Amino acid sequence: MDVQNLPDDPTELKQPIASLSSRYEDKIHHLEEHLRLLRNEIFGRKSEKRSVPEDDRQRRLFDETDEGCEVAGEDSHPEKQKPIAVAPHRRRKAGRKPLPADLPRIEVIHDLPESEKLCACGTPLSRIGEEVCEKLDIIPAKVQVIRHIRYKYACKGCEGLESETPTVLIAPLPAQLIPKSMATAGLLAHIVVSKFEDVLPFHRQSKQLARMGIDLPRATLCNWARQAAEKALPLADLMDRAISEGPIVNIDETTVQVLQEPGRADSLKSYMWIFRGGDPERPVLRYQYHPTRAGSVPLKYLSDFKGYVQTDGYNG
Repeated sequence: MDVQNLPDDPTELKQPIASLSSRYEDKIHHLEEHLRLLRNEIFGRKSEKRSVPEDDRQRRLFDETDEGCEVAGEDSHPEKQKPIAVAPHRRRKAGRKPLPADLPRIEVIHDLPESEKLCACGTPLSRIGEEVCEKLDIIPAKVQVIRHIRYKYACKGCEGLESETPTVLIAPLPAQLIPKSMATAGLLAHIVVSKFEDVLPFHRQSKQLARMGIDLPRATLCNWARQAAEKALPLADLMDRAISEGPIVNIDETTVQVLQEPGRADSLKSYMWIFRGGDPERPVLRYQYHPTRAGSVPLKYLSDFKGYVQTDGYNG
């Protein structure tokens, strides 16, 4: 409505105002209906049965089985239906689940004092049974130091003589996951599982170790996790091969922020890609970090794959 072209006569002005008011009322009614349907979708019942329509010419599109039972006539009477035998079942008693049988048990005996094992008539009491209740206990993590002691051997008869063979022999060190590190495979597994499975950051793990009197900075834990990941690259190659040999691969990516990444600003988005495939009974999940979500990432990863790919509708 152009305000400049409105008529000056009040009688003529009523007509456009009434038309505009009618349009707004229709619009408000339309929006209220949308709001009612939206509220019903969010807060309403998820399953509703519609009532049978009064007009027999208009039948329901679904729930034909229920409708057929209502209009089946004489065949729908209970006395005409054949009885169905239902197998008996046992109802489980609600209660606490039993503790695993393979856990070690420590028995604590609670007995009456000898002075109370005598009846009022003077006859000694006889034990007729016992009551057992099990309580779950936990022992905090135990930290230990493994000392590798290597004995040295030398020949007393060759002392002071020049020889091509070494004069001192010592047993070699066992294979280490990270050479020249004090971390064992068990400690590395604990650190990595706590970080990626239990979502426990390295700085919190460092505080836990500090309470045990062990000084392991966060930077050291990060360095150990990186070197452990490098040692696991052959396992990652086997996972990639298993995914490429499966019939279908599920792909998705999500944003992740990386700080102090060389050559990139902290405000730029990076992406964590996940590929799931392989044997449907034992699927393999492979995570890969990439600074982009371009289509070149899955094309490169699936260069040897022949099968189906399922992902979302992202055009990249």
